[in-house]
Amino acid sequence: MKYKDYYTTLGVERNATEAAIKAAYRKLAHKYHPDVSKEPDAEEKFKEVAEAYKTLKDPEQRAAYDRLGTHPAGEEFQPSRDWEREFNSAGAGAGFGTGAEDFDLSELFAQLRGGRAGGRGARGGARSGAGAAGMALPGQDFEIPIELSIENSFSGTELELNLRMPEYDAQGRLREVPKSVKVRIPKGATDGQRLRIPGKGGKGFGGGRDGDLYLDITLRPHPRFRVDGHDLYLDLPLAPWEAVLGAQVEIPTPGGAVRLRIPAGTQAGRQLRLPGRGLPQPGGGSGNLYALVQIVVPATQSDAERALYEQLKASSNFDPRARFGEESGDAH
Repeated sequence: MKYKDYYTTLGVERNATEAAIKAAYRKLAHKYHPDVSKEPDAEEKFKEVAEAYKTLKDPEQRAAYDRLGTHPAGEEFQPSRDWEREFNSAGAGAGFGTGAEDFDLSELFAQLRGGRAGGRGARGGARSGAGAAGMALPGQDFEIPIELSIENSFSGTELELNLRMPEYDAQGRLREVPKSVKVRIPKGATDGQRLRIPGKGGKGFGGGRDGDLYLDITLRPHPRFRVDGHDLYLDLPLAPWEAVLGAQVEIPTPGGAVRLRIPAGTQAGRQLRLPGRGLPQPGGGSGNLYALVQIVVPATQSDAERALYEQLKASSNFDPRARFGEESGDAH
């Protein structure tokens, strides 16, 4: 049996939390996904990352893996007899025993998850297919990262995914086959959301149900908007006179431009709320859009503009640093 260090594959410590493991998987799966990655060995890396995550995200499989101990990656080793007996007695050890050295961990944990899913013989020959025993096997669940634009999230979208799915052949052996799947992404899908597409995973065997497809959603960075749940944030530049006198300004939203009233005397850093202008929410309604005010000073001025600023300086009693003197007095 060859040892694979799943923690090293995901780049996490052995005591990593479930959240840390999931975050590492999502980052690496996006990096190596064959549909988007430019890495020369992306497909192989993606499979390794998916295999590691499949084991470590399941508490029982992770505990079983941890009980194997640690070994150098790729080292041939033999699990203890106690470990073998524990899983054989649980019905998880079909084909496991004298031929254990012929297994890699992905096959072993497929057995632990799916029961007597068939395995290699003692010398690595033909598998004892589950179909021979008349056993129905459910199709495997499949999980992939999906990156959406904010516009996709706002309006919803339909994607056609070209995947390689785990599927059983006529002898009950697990293999990968190409599969094209059309999925509808609902309005309001947002960062960190996990969407379940029932029955679109691996095909079942012997009458077993088809697996499910899970989509891990991330939102692509946007040049204008920042996302927090279903709320959006936008930096709003204002000219000094707009902030002082008030104004009506046009600002972009995912649903189109709208007019926003700027109250007179608006300060830099003020947050102006536009209700219902964020991303749609699953239960109805929408999040809010928040415009964060920034006062922008012209980089250059005409002679006439400069003269007006000089006139304002001479006639105004406004001191933006008046509090400095108050604070100094408080210190004494």
